[in-house]
Amino acid sequence: MKSRAVVLSFSLLILFAFKADKPAYKLFTGEGKQVKYEKMIQDVAAADVVFFGELHDNPIAHWLELEVTRSIHTIRGADLVLGAEMFESDNQLLIDEYTSSMYDASKFEAEVKLWKNYKTDYKPLVDLARENKLKFVATNIPRRYASMVSKGGFEVLDSISAEAKALIAPLPILYDPELKCYKDMMEMGGMGGHVTENFPKAQAVKDATMAHFILENLSSGKVLIHYNGSYHSKNHEGIIWYLNQARPGISIKTIEQVSQDTIDRVEVGNLEVADYIIVVPASMTKTYR
Repeated sequence: MKSRAVVLSFSLLILFAFKADKPAYKLFTGEGKQVKYEKMIQDVAAADVVFFGELHDNPIAHWLELEVTRSIHTIRGADLVLGAEMFESDNQLLIDEYTSSMYDASKFEAEVKLWKNYKTDYKPLVDLARENKLKFVATNIPRRYASMVSKGGFEVLDSISAEAKALIAPLPILYDPELKCYKDMMEMGGMGGHVTENFPKAQAVKDATMAHFILENLSSGKVLIHYNGSYHSKNHEGIIWYLNQARPGISIKTIEQVSQDTIDRVEVGNLEVADYIIVVPASMTKTYR
């Protein structure tokens, strides 16, 4: 009897100490209502542009980016276009050649500018485009030009060549310093350091350029899914603000990933940041540091 009592006590301890399930994420609407994955896919697949705002070092983001893209492709087929912040516009030719199967991955990866987590996190997306003959758009501004703006403002772009200007959004760059995403950058001091008023302009020229190349590659009847850091599409600002300025009425759906200590509900500060919110535990493994 004593042995049975010990086993029962141990079982009760486990029951109360640990939750019965350990989900890696939960999916909610922007208002905080839990929603099924299939319902989200049916909704976003009908849009013109879908934004997936990721936490760059989170494995759940990268797995879901691939799964969401596959799901949209099942519905939209050849009408799907992929685009990403992680590739700069001056590498578009290399991406086009690789996704057209002109040469193998080793040659592509030796020449294109790649993020350090490319092979684990973004290569599956590029290869999905290659396998299905889908367009993959390098939307981001070449980093050297963003760096110039960070130091000298938008005006420095007037002096670059016509060939260089073809790699960025048309000048002059529209800019609203009162947008929350840019004001927050100034108030946070650029993530802890001293910044000038040009710091958020470098972010803005990235957003403007990504919006420009999204529209350049979005023809009637197509849907473009865009992968970017959460801050580029959070609160329907950043890239989305530029899209709406250039093409009012465009249909946009957003998916944002947030990290919380508990994933049972969306914390107040994370409500309404997107149409759909992926909540992952703060303890989740990071893909890189």
